[in-house]
Amino acid sequence: MDWLPDFAAAALAAIFAITLHEAAHGYAARALGDDTAARLGRLSLNPLRHVDPVGTLLVPGLLLISQLLVSGRVDVMFGWAKPVPVDVERLRNPRFGMVLVAAAGPAINIALAVLAAMLLHPLEGPGRDNLLDWLESFLVLSLIGNLVLAFFNLLPIPPLDGGRILGGLLPPPIGVPFLRLERFGLLIVLGLLFLLPMLVPGLDPLRYLVRALVLPAAQAILNLTGHGGG
Repeated sequence: MDWLPDFAAAALAAIFAITLHEAAHGYAARALGDDTAARLGRLSLNPLRHVDPVGTLLVPGLLLISQLLVSGRVDVMFGWAKPVPVDVERLRNPRFGMVLVAAAGPAINIALAVLAAMLLHPLEGPGRDNLLDWLESFLVLSLIGNLVLAFFNLLPIPPLDGGRILGGLLPPPIGVPFLRLERFGLLIVLGLLFLLPMLVPGLDPLRYLVRALVLPAAQAILNLTGHGGG
């Protein structure tokens, strides 16, 4: 059971990141005129209110078990939370309001990554014990996990946040048809993550995302928060 503390740290970091990501969409929508999430009881920091039985439990669970059985390690995880309901037509400015609501999720994840880096400072120095080591692991995983969630959601594919941001910024004759791709968005994302690497050996979009964006961003945040070389 040596893996249990690491698993608990990773799971807790993911729960915080996903919960606050979804809640940020709801709070942003309410600030911009749409109280749909509040009326339906989804404007909440309770993780259980954002659990999707398939996306949060079944898919990640199957991926975890299958990879551990086949290779003994976990190379990729994928899942999603229950989206916070937003009625775009109730926003005071539907087009650009949608852009701001979509951007709120990745923005809070980046803010959480910065907070995690700042909270690492009190853990530095002598006098280490198992609890401090676990807290450091949790904060590092929070830093990386929030950045992965932010940059992944900024991919310009509806219904990801990046797709909705791009759809709102494009001229309506282009943006509206583009947003209609949302019905195929999940299939496109699954194809990029799983099918493309099988069809084109050596091409791994998720690994490229981490190397090209997440790790440099993490290093920049560590530098900005006074960690020097990171």
